[in-house]
Amino acid sequence: MTGEPTIGITMGDPAGVGPEVICRALADLTPTERARIVVFGTGHVLKRANTLVGAGLSFAGSDARDGNVRIIDVPPPDTGAIADGAVSAAAGACSHAYIVRAVEAALARDIDVIVTAPINKEALHAAGHRFDGHTELLAHLTGAKSSFMLLASETLSTIHVSTHVSLSGAIARATPERELATIEVGNAFLKRLGIARPRIAVAGLNPHGGENGLFGRDEIERIVPAIEAARRNGIDVTGPLPGDSVFLRAVKGEFDLVVAQYHDQGHIPTKLIAFDTTINVSLGLPILRVSVDHGTAFDIAWTGRAHHANMSAAIAYARRIAADRP
Repeated sequence: MTGEPTIGITMGDPAGVGPEVICRALADLTPTERARIVVFGTGHVLKRANTLVGAGLSFAGSDARDGNVRIIDVPPPDTGAIADGAVSAAAGACSHAYIVRAVEAALARDIDVIVTAPINKEALHAAGHRFDGHTELLAHLTGAKSSFMLLASETLSTIHVSTHVSLSGAIARATPERELATIEVGNAFLKRLGIARPRIAVAGLNPHGGENGLFGRDEIERIVPAIEAARRNGIDVTGPLPGDSVFLRAVKGEFDLVVAQYHDQGHIPTKLIAFDTTINVSLGLPILRVSVDHGTAFDIAWTGRAHHANMSAAIAYARRIAADRP
């Protein structure tokens, strides 16, 4: 690739708010910025959203001159009708098709980073694609052995040892090997963003970080060995720290990144602090992917009321990490 990075945006579930927030976010960009973006989706759906929200965009196939938005019009699988704001196999099939096409482009280096609008897991499953979410699907499509979810905002960043599994599954997933891999991936990513020596904190799994075995030995047997190994490798890592205080310490500037042990441990503080601007970054893949950190919002989809701040933040972050790509 030459010149400025190219960003590919997948349209997400066509029954959800994805098309609306994409159009609003693109309308806020300059023509030059839009020229480096291509949307993978269904053209007539995106154009309908453009009219609905009054974004005033113009569209083209490959010609991005004059501020046109380039569309890779992915033919929708013939799986039935799609109703606004409703779960359907047809919408799930479309979501899957957009992602597949964008991953192909990213692997071929035709685009530098993917930004994903929200999909609906139930619709994805109804279409026969039984993945727990975007990250798991992307790992499957790229052949990645593992992947990691990082939530980033100006205030707080967290990386998760596990995400879309049950709480009992999350405990089982917290092995020394996975703990160490999570620390290492988070450290490498922050160094790539320009932090010479990232300060990483690891949250405990049990209340009060286990209280030296009083509330369980998971920290002693699973987390501490990983922290010690990371330190031997030169990583500045602290923990395990109580989950009820470590995030506040990070917000106050003591740490650059918190390793959260499971989905809600990391998501709740991050969304509480920066719900509209927190974005999701998939690490451990051979491609770059950034996502909004909200769902399809079927209750307000296609009413013109969807707020696009999160999509704008995702696009801005994608431009940042794509520009830094080795």
